[in-house]
Amino acid sequence: MRVEKQRRACGRYAGTRMVAMVASATALALSACISMAPPYEAPALPVAQHYDADDGRAGLSASATGWQAYFTDKRLQALIAQALENNRDLRTAVLRVEEARAAFGIQRAEIFPHLDAQAGISRLSIPADLSPFGTPMRVTQYQVGAGVSSWEIDFWGRVRNLNDAALESYVASDAARRAVALGLIAQVADSYLVLRELDERIALAQQTVDSRTETLRIFSRRVAVGATSRLNQTQVETLLTQAQALLTQLQQARDAQAHGLALLVGKPIDLPPVSEPLDEHRMLAELRAGLPSDLLTQRPDIVAAEHRLRAAHASIGAARAAFFPRVALTGAYGTISPELGNLFAPGTRAWVFAPSISLPLFEGGKLRSNLDLAEARRDLAVAAYEKTVQSAFRDVSDALSARKWVAEQLDIAKAALAAQTERARLSQLRFDAGASTFLEVLDAQRDLLAAQQQLVQVRRALLSSRVGLYAALGGGTQAVESAPDPQPHLSPTPPPRVSGEPTP
Repeated sequence: MRVEKQRRACGRYAGTRMVAMVASATALALSACISMAPPYEAPALPVAQHYDADDGRAGLSASATGWQAYFTDKRLQALIAQALENNRDLRTAVLRVEEARAAFGIQRAEIFPHLDAQAGISRLSIPADLSPFGTPMRVTQYQVGAGVSSWEIDFWGRVRNLNDAALESYVASDAARRAVALGLIAQVADSYLVLRELDERIALAQQTVDSRTETLRIFSRRVAVGATSRLNQTQVETLLTQAQALLTQLQQARDAQAHGLALLVGKPIDLPPVSEPLDEHRMLAELRAGLPSDLLTQRPDIVAAEHRLRAAHASIGAARAAFFPRVALTGAYGTISPELGNLFAPGTRAWVFAPSISLPLFEGGKLRSNLDLAEARRDLAVAAYEKTVQSAFRDVSDALSARKWVAEQLDIAKAALAAQTERARLSQLRFDAGASTFLEVLDAQRDLLAAQQQLVQVRRALLSSRVGLYAALGGGTQAVESAPDPQPHLSPTPPPRVSGEPTP
């Protein structure tokens, strides 16, 4: 009886000591982890400290204005919402986020010990000539237990740096998804504006065709009664055919534009022509450029490039840590018995604790090459980040310049239309009074139609410049939800973001 109690006490002590050793190793690994990654420093930005084309105009902040608030046209809002749901490029970007999230979950699991429950039976038969007793032997063994298999104790931060690199890649993929969404919003808005422009130009061309058809009817009657020459009638026919040719060209362009918009939306759309003309004062509000430093946290493509750079830094830490000894822990605790019925009987407990250490001595330059590769990828990420920043600043400068100069073009186009309208009126009066030939009326009406078409084009270009500025400043991304935190049951905190990044 006393021996049995001692066996039970020894078994409990062994199990307690096993758990204590695993817990101590875990605490040691988490507390003694040293990161070999180089300290992250943002590269010096090769851009100016201000926008050359910024005129200091007051207006809304793009980063604080969601696309629903900026694009107030109901039909445009519906198109953008459908595009965010059905566009295949955006869907691919979303799946990339899911892919990065899964990869991060796989890498994150390496931080924690892998506990396995095991149960098994083994039978061994030994012939008589090999048996120590000179007779055949059969050995049966049943076992049940749980254990830790080759868990790396991360002294040098190799696993932790790989985890950080996977996390940064996940956050970068989410930022890239939001960049795709922002570009899609801008493309849908601009395509819709072009469609509205074509509707207005088609309406003007149709009015011109109707007016010139009536003029041709009148001139045909005059020719019939000898009140005018056949030359004047052919000149009116020329005006009519020119207007008809323009009308068919515009209708073809509208069909192509509608097909392109349907591709962006990701589903067939039915958009009847809109009779209401574009209004540059009501359709889109003015935006202020803000500070150039704000662009680093507002543009999702810049945020994605920075997180890729952070991931490259973490990969260098993992490559450096590979030069140092790797400590692993294997352990198990359970019961072993030659009989199934006695598997959980007293005295059948067994355990094993087997720490190991390995130090690379010679690998043919593999470790050095891995480190060189990680550093080269870091340098590539720096160049990509700088190029992304430069491109973003150019986008903003181009949009600001377009807004400034297209606004002046619009004033000129309005003045030109007023002058052409008056010219057409006066030339018609001169022809009716017999003071000029119909050729003067022909030129005036042709130029009037061109001025009408140009005014609509310039007005749409001004609205498109505002759409481009909205996208260049990184607006609208807060209306697109961020990807969820990977495996929230392991960490209640969301993935880290760049300081100042707008919350979606």
